[in-house]
Amino acid sequence: MINSLAHVNSSAKIAKNVKIDPFTNIHKDVEIGSGTWIGSNVTIMEGARIGENCRIFPGAVISAIPQDLKFNGEESLVTIGNNTTIRECVTINRGTKASGNTIIGNDCLIMAYVHIAHDCCLGNNCVIVNNVALGGHVLIGDYAIIGGLSAVHQFVSIGKHAMISGGSLVRKDVPPFVKVAKEPLSFIGINALGLRRRGFNSNKISEIQEIYRQIFQRDNNVSQALKIIKSEFNVSNERNLIIDFIEQSDRGIIKKPLN
Repeated sequence: MINSLAHVNSSAKIAKNVKIDPFTNIHKDVEIGSGTWIGSNVTIMEGARIGENCRIFPGAVISAIPQDLKFNGEESLVTIGNNTTIRECVTINRGTKASGNTIIGNDCLIMAYVHIAHDCCLGNNCVIVNNVALGGHVLIGDYAIIGGLSAVHQFVSIGKHAMISGGSLVRKDVPPFVKVAKEPLSFIGINALGLRRRGFNSNKISEIQEIYRQIFQRDNNVSQALKIIKSEFNVSNERNLIIDFIEQSDRGIIKKPLN
């Protein structure tokens, strides 16, 4: 149902059971999947691709052009997966020619006043808490949680199941499964509670803990720690994910705990 006080461009592709509330403006070249609700005073601009059963709350602006001086009007997208909730006054900018797309996965919760810049890519089941600001090209893995009022530098990568404390300044890459806090941002443990909630057993959690002890709590630099992990730990999906993330990090990973 499209309210008579909403404006929907005639070329937009809107599934039959989408609900659009008053004073919302939907531009051309927009696609919205079935079961999605769009609240009042939402603006959805060119290039938005919104999945099924999403909820977009009042004041959100989806697919505005990037805040990037290099942007030259090229065609690009914002792609939002199924069952994702976008709360009040969130802004999500579309991609640039670097990737062409800003991506939000399935089952994500993007809380009020979050800004997601051009070319970011969020996995599934991410929670981005109120007032977080993501710079351009940020990559966030599945099930990651970013605490409120945090600022994430452009090109930072955040691994799967990571948890970042509220008010953090994230300048370095955050490996999977860890909790980070303090200033400068540092390792404070692994996200054991979150992992248990997602079905990781005690043995697997202990393995992850011991891997990170080699990296952050022993007298090793990162290269030394990786050699030990490769030689002394059995091959597993979690071990490989940690090794690959660290070896592929361009910015370097967060610091060891401060004494």
